[in-house]
Amino acid sequence: MLTLCGSPISNYYNKVKLALLEKGVPFTEENTPTRSTDEAVLSASPLGKIPFIRTARGGLCESQAILDYLEAICPQPALLPADAFAAAKVRELTTFIDWHLEIAARQLYGQAFFGAPPLSEGNLARIRKQLEGNIAAFKRLAKFSPYVAGDTFTQADCAAFASLPLVGLASKVAYGEDLLLAGGVDYKAYVKFIGERPAAQKVAADRKAAQAKG
Repeated sequence: MLTLCGSPISNYYNKVKLALLEKGVPFTEENTPTRSTDEAVLSASPLGKIPFIRTARGGLCESQAILDYLEAICPQPALLPADAFAAAKVRELTTFIDWHLEIAARQLYGQAFFGAPPLSEGNLARIRKQLEGNIAAFKRLAKFSPYVAGDTFTQADCAAFASLPLVGLASKVAYGEDLLLAGGVDYKAYVKFIGERPAAQKVAADRKAAQAKG
């Protein structure tokens, strides 16, 4: 049985957890802090990042590598289209969410969520320009019809459900304006729609419980 290691507060952890639940893959969870220097963690995730999984064949880190591994060992229900180009478009969209939206917005998280000193006006302006450009690019790719990549739930939805609310909230705290909504990305209706799925409800409930524990 797989073990998912990390924290239910982590959006990348929840990206993987949602995929596991949607696929019905049996797994256990192990609460693991990020940036651990424990050798047992570093042997599976050399940078001490979460999430990672433990398998009978060893550890595996990086959320997208984990999702692709799950797709290979458990092809059904599929979270990637069978058509090669369509599958590549899902991966493209997932990359945009993870690297061009979430990682860009992550620069705001210290100030927005963790009580870090405010960023300088120059940094805030730089990050805003970066986010606005990346959001406009994302809008060109995202379909929301009704799923982010089209008419089928895919890996891209695992990423979008876990990360889009954080991007919107962080920008709202930092700028007084949700830059996703301002950019014409109506992710709130989409997140509500995905949130009706039992797997998404489980992810959300576990996240809230972990946040309540502090």
